[in-house]
Amino acid sequence: MTETPNGFWAQAGADPDRTVITAPDGEQWSAGRLHTAANQLVHGLRAAGLERGDAFAVVLPNGVEFFTAYLAAAQAGFYLVPVNHHLVGPEIAWIVADSGAKVLLAHERFAEAATAAEEAGLPAGQRYAVGTVPGFRPYAELLDGRPGHPPADRTLGWVMNYTSGTTGRPRGIRRPLPGRTPEESHLGGFLGIFGIRPFDGNVHLVCSPLYHTAVLQFAAAALHIGHPLVLMDKWAPEEMLRLIDTHRCTHTHMVPTQFHRLLALPEEIRRRYDVSAMRHAIHGAAPCPEHVKRAMIDWWGTCVEEYYAASEGGGAFATAEDWLKKPGTVGRAWPISELAVFDDEGRRLGPGELGTVYMKMSTGGFRYHKDEAKTASNRIGDFFTVGDLGLLDEDGYLFLRDRKIDMIISGGVNIYPAEIEAALLAHPAVADAAAFGIPHADWGEEVKAVVEPAEGHEPGPALAAALLDHCAARLAGYKRPRSVDFTAHMPRDPNGKLYKRRLRDPYWEGRGHI
Repeated sequence: MTETPNGFWAQAGADPDRTVITAPDGEQWSAGRLHTAANQLVHGLRAAGLERGDAFAVVLPNGVEFFTAYLAAAQAGFYLVPVNHHLVGPEIAWIVADSGAKVLLAHERFAEAATAAEEAGLPAGQRYAVGTVPGFRPYAELLDGRPGHPPADRTLGWVMNYTSGTTGRPRGIRRPLPGRTPEESHLGGFLGIFGIRPFDGNVHLVCSPLYHTAVLQFAAAALHIGHPLVLMDKWAPEEMLRLIDTHRCTHTHMVPTQFHRLLALPEEIRRRYDVSAMRHAIHGAAPCPEHVKRAMIDWWGTCVEEYYAASEGGGAFATAEDWLKKPGTVGRAWPISELAVFDDEGRRLGPGELGTVYMKMSTGGFRYHKDEAKTASNRIGDFFTVGDLGLLDEDGYLFLRDRKIDMIISGGVNIYPAEIEAALLAHPAVADAAAFGIPHADWGEEVKAVVEPAEGHEPGPALAAALLDHCAARLAGYKRPRSVDFTAHMPRDPNGKLYKRRLRDPYWEGRGHI
């Protein structure tokens, strides 16, 4: 195929027999088959009552159903709300209810979805399951008997990812619908920022959960510019190497924890697989230790590249050559972005001056769904921030000096301490609580809780165990504290502000944490 039809739908019409997805079980899906399923899902969702601007939520593993949902939303003017399938029932229910999702699609592996649907008050007729979930209708009912041809009134929809809000509750990042057709939107152009071109023998490996903003964005962009996708369901280091070798994968999105685990493989296993096809191993989401990055570049070569962005937008990009020239940088601004550093008074700072990092994108804005205060508070003009501290050097390269305010990043996943602290404070034995990240050799950080016991409750192993059990019923596994320490008095100023660094810093002593 020498031409580059704009977007998946045009490509599917031009070459319906081309393989576009290799599922985790090895099953291959053609463009025509996926196109038909996506069209059927649009007709099914419209029959279920969805109209342009409406949302539907998915609690799905990496698989064809996820891309069917994405493509349906993208051509019908819907908002797709991906939900982290590690969340527990009340957390899923919050997102379903807050987003206004009119339909929930869930996989039988994630039983918490049934509890969530009940708590969110979603009508029984609006719940569909891949497999069997009590109280859910079969997913096939949305597709069976529906026409496979494209729907009428095709208009671009968006993904609405959820990120942490000011209260610790996640907030949806909602972008206005542009009111144009998908073909007018150049949906795969995003990858050009990283030097990834249409077709060109590229194969994209999806090696992280698709509910993550960047993972879905990279994979969907690859699909739209003609790259077959190879999907992993559950990541394992040797299996990733095998897939790269077998399918000659050329690009992927990763996090530093995956680098760490790949490097931990025995040398004989690492040598067993050919990874020379890899052109762009793009990593982000968390800081990468310098020694880990150098080791990956030594092994995989200059395909190891880095970016800085957030669910809200971005960003910066650093090639391996950039990083080797300026170790520690996360790169320079994307062509569609501008970077700036401001002080606390809103004054724009010059090269080498440390302040809060702001970004501006030429592709349009966003707002936090139902949180106008947060939407306004992170803006200076058209610039927005996610709270990171950093500086720009004289060449425009960005260096980060701290992470989001109090954010814990474990295995590339953002964890908001307010949610954990709120759960702890719900226990009658807790007078005050703080949660923060402490060093973890594999994940980068793990969650530590420090608790001031309420009067009449003795600190010790029994109370710590009770608090961990309490959190297990209220928080997803990756958010739960791994351990609890106790303090007689939480360090707060007279106005109630918590000096969290006084608690956190001793755990990081000698580890270079700022």
